[in-house]
Amino acid sequence: MICEVEIRSGAYYDSVVLMQLQRSLAAEPGVIDAGVVMGTEANKEILAQSGLMTPEVKSAIADDLVIVVKGENQAFAKAAVAKIDELLTSRRSTGIDKEYRPKSLETAAQMMSEAQWVLVSVPGRFAAGVARQALGLEKHVFLFSDNVALEDEIQLKQIAKNKGLLVMGPDCGTAVVNGTGLGFANRIRRGPIGIVAASGTGLQQVSSRIHQMGSGITHALGTGGRDLAEAVDAVTARQGLELLNRDPDTQVIVFISKPPSPEVAKRLVQTARGLSKPVVIDFIGYSTPMHIVDNVHFATTFDETAQKAVQLVDAHSIPSPKMKADTSKFSPGQRYLRGLFSGGTLAYEALLILQDYLPVVYSNAPLNKEHRLVDALKSQEHTIIDLGEDEFTVGRLHPMLDNTLRIQRLEVEANDPEVAVIFMDVVLGYGAHPDPAGELAPAIARVKANAKNSGRFLEIAAIVSGTDEDPQDINAQIQQLEQAGVVVETNNDVIIRYIGQLLRDLDPQDVPGVGDQIKTVDLRVLELPFAAINIGLESFTESITAQNSRCIQVEWRPPASGNEKLMAILEKMKKK
Repeated sequence: MICEVEIRSGAYYDSVVLMQLQRSLAAEPGVIDAGVVMGTEANKEILAQSGLMTPEVKSAIADDLVIVVKGENQAFAKAAVAKIDELLTSRRSTGIDKEYRPKSLETAAQMMSEAQWVLVSVPGRFAAGVARQALGLEKHVFLFSDNVALEDEIQLKQIAKNKGLLVMGPDCGTAVVNGTGLGFANRIRRGPIGIVAASGTGLQQVSSRIHQMGSGITHALGTGGRDLAEAVDAVTARQGLELLNRDPDTQVIVFISKPPSPEVAKRLVQTARGLSKPVVIDFIGYSTPMHIVDNVHFATTFDETAQKAVQLVDAHSIPSPKMKADTSKFSPGQRYLRGLFSGGTLAYEALLILQDYLPVVYSNAPLNKEHRLVDALKSQEHTIIDLGEDEFTVGRLHPMLDNTLRIQRLEVEANDPEVAVIFMDVVLGYGAHPDPAGELAPAIARVKANAKNSGRFLEIAAIVSGTDEDPQDINAQIQQLEQAGVVVETNNDVIIRYIGQLLRDLDPQDVPGVGDQIKTVDLRVLELPFAAINIGLESFTESITAQNSRCIQVEWRPPASGNEKLMAILEKMKKK
């Protein structure tokens, strides 16, 4: 057995072409094994493991084409290596190789001016430079390449954000734009569901399940898995959500990713809640305490995600909230909540749900110890008090039996000019106060009248917990409270979300970080027939043309033959 080697400097081919050449050589008579690779250290390691390492291979550099054949004898090995040009010539006589290939992105852009996209799948160390060129030509980028530095991704997405362009990736494996699949994509029927995903195979699985369930997708926008890192700040994800929200054909939006950091998750959910369409979010495998928040529906598996999206389409519209918030009655400066609870668990659920609406709610029994009130007798900003805690019940009856302390605190909170909403629970049943509304309603009517005389509107809301068979008569309790001007609900979730939305509308700046401003992406990127410039894997051009979309292949070569110093000099010269 003997190895025959040929090194070709500056002869660049993409990995798919190299794989095809390698298979063809390995099938030649008398060939035991073959390797056709670019001379990167990783590729040389693989050759060494296959017994194809020689001194010539060892000395090759990253931008050398390395051809090595192990034959039964030297004649077989030499004959196989000699076939490489014939194989390349044969390949160029078919398919996309028949057409003229521009040598640069700029030339390709002139040849196909309608192309809105540039597909980039060159080696990672060159990919950022190519993507930067594409953005400079006002093109959206599908960045399939991996091994792109984090700082390059941040810079690329900041450039794109300011230009109103999309950078899907790096390491973006799949997308579907206006019916054309990019990268690894399935054939999915057109339909009313749009997808944004930081997970390539997740996007494929959910879109395939949507198809199998009889529905379809408008577009599926990939972001690359690192888009949700705190340093990148979900730029492409937020752009994609906003873009699909404006797309008239998209009725329901799906978002898929592995669980991001809590801060990024919060920003994404806030972005989704600001949209006018229902959104299904699957932070893969991560369960949330809430199944629905406003227009946002949470799922924990791919199948559940697809099912919810299809069901929401079938519902034809977003479920309307039972209660509508009206901020017109309030005076400037009114923005805070004060909750006065007798039931500790009802207070806990209020704190839990309000996390989705308010940045901080202080309490004497907080979810987070950092938000504990310094003094339970003094509220600050948004505050919920559990009057059943020890500091209020020593030497006193429990507030479910005696409303004296709650009424005193009600009057204090109602006099605060920054308070907009006071929320309380009224718990009925055996052992509780025989007529709690009979005590609370007169006090409520009084503080509301005082606020009105001071030029303010005070919203007082209550959750009444009980049944029509309780001794207090739930209907009579509700009637007394409503006559005093109280907004009454028997569903704690509904009333808390009403309050949360009201407070959020009163003080929009008080919403947990929704991110910086991103220039709007032109909707024509989804509406115009898909056309692209491909730099890298030729199979992508073949795939796109097979889908009856236009694509032009660039005959790309590493700049300055891959010499890092020369590349840096060329980059500086371009900037001058």
